[in-house]
Amino acid sequence: MSVTLIDPSTGVPFREVQLASVEETDAVIARAVAAQRGWAALAPGARADALRSFARVVEDHVEELAQLEVQNSGHPISSARWEAAHVAQVLNFSAGAPERLSGQQIPVAGGMNVTFHEPYGVVGIIVPWNFPMTIASWGFAPALAAGNAVVLKPAELTPLTALRLGELALEAGLPEGLFAVIPGAGAVVGQRFVTHPDVRAVVFTGSTRVGTEVAAGCARMLKPVTLELGGKSANIVFDDADLAKAAASAPGAVFDNAGQDCCARSRILVQRSVYDRFLELLEPAVQAWRVGDPKDPSTEMGPLISATHRDRVSSYLDDARVAFRGSAPGGEGFWFAPTVVLADPGDRIAQEEVFGPVVAVLPFEDEADAVRLANDTAYGLAGSIFTENLGRAVRVSRGVRSGVLSVNSHSSVRYWTPFGGMKASGLGRELGPDAAEHFTETKNVFFADAP
Repeated sequence: MSVTLIDPSTGVPFREVQLASVEETDAVIARAVAAQRGWAALAPGARADALRSFARVVEDHVEELAQLEVQNSGHPISSARWEAAHVAQVLNFSAGAPERLSGQQIPVAGGMNVTFHEPYGVVGIIVPWNFPMTIASWGFAPALAAGNAVVLKPAELTPLTALRLGELALEAGLPEGLFAVIPGAGAVVGQRFVTHPDVRAVVFTGSTRVGTEVAAGCARMLKPVTLELGGKSANIVFDDADLAKAAASAPGAVFDNAGQDCCARSRILVQRSVYDRFLELLEPAVQAWRVGDPKDPSTEMGPLISATHRDRVSSYLDDARVAFRGSAPGGEGFWFAPTVVLADPGDRIAQEEVFGPVVAVLPFEDEADAVRLANDTAYGLAGSIFTENLGRAVRVSRGVRSGVLSVNSHSSVRYWTPFGGMKASGLGRELGPDAAEHFTETKNVFFADAP
């Protein structure tokens, strides 16, 4: 069985990729089990050196990886270069973890008590199609650092950069079988990660619907799971904010990667006293957003991933009040113009994750109303707060139920800080100083005093 890859910017098929069966998946997992034993037995410094070597090899292939992402995913080349370099940065950061996974000596009576951080064994990582390289690295780099083996399933639509990273790991000297990439259907390979007894932990990034099924399956196996799921994040603009800055930055917060981003600030909540003025400032910013050929370094937004997804995004406009739109190329490819709609809190477009370049703008009355509206969805992943009042920024950031918030900016992901959601946006955290520890189990050992 195979899948045909299609260039989203042209709609033209360009490659066939074979998909693994259950039997092939089991064979890869068996090799990972064997490789993990030797990897975990290495001195921490040796694992650190191996990850640094992997990072160097990735750095040497940034342009190749970026070009693959442009063709396979439609990402603008400038974004794809950043994404490939980010993989190397995550590996570099994770390379510091093996020598810092320190346990504790806990005072007890009658002897000595120590704890150890021990790897799970084999970790299964299931990656979505929207950021194939970066999200994969958030899982495999710290998991490897902690002494685990990794089996990675890329999305069927976008497997190319993951496959190449698997090859680069071998070029860097990582043991055969330690980091294996298995293209396959979610119902086959992904489900096998959940049910296979030798896959001891699972990381899933994708929709809340599928993530719930993954979590249920892992629960039946008493298997730890990390979930990074959907979002309907709010960009809150108060009347004391720098409105020009807030409006100029808003398109990038939602239209980056054509809105195919779980962190997209797809709701803009604007204090009613400056609502009309904000829309006046937002319109030229949206219309100036450059949508076009992803190979062009000046392009800010490329196409959507597929014709099917374009139709899904378009369906949200059937009953929406469109305020204004930007522009997008016509002809072949899965293009969609950036779109701003006016919405009420209960509207479908204000509640559901569109996962496309569509943003809903809603007014609010005061600080309490802003927090209420921000929390008025099932999700809680990211968000932004624009205000010049520090006390307000602190109060609102404490009140909004989201895992990642940014004041006067739209930052969501830094590899040295924690990332993850609340409510229907997920379980657990990725990245940050404790990422590798999340891929370990704590063992407690008591040594009695000698008689």
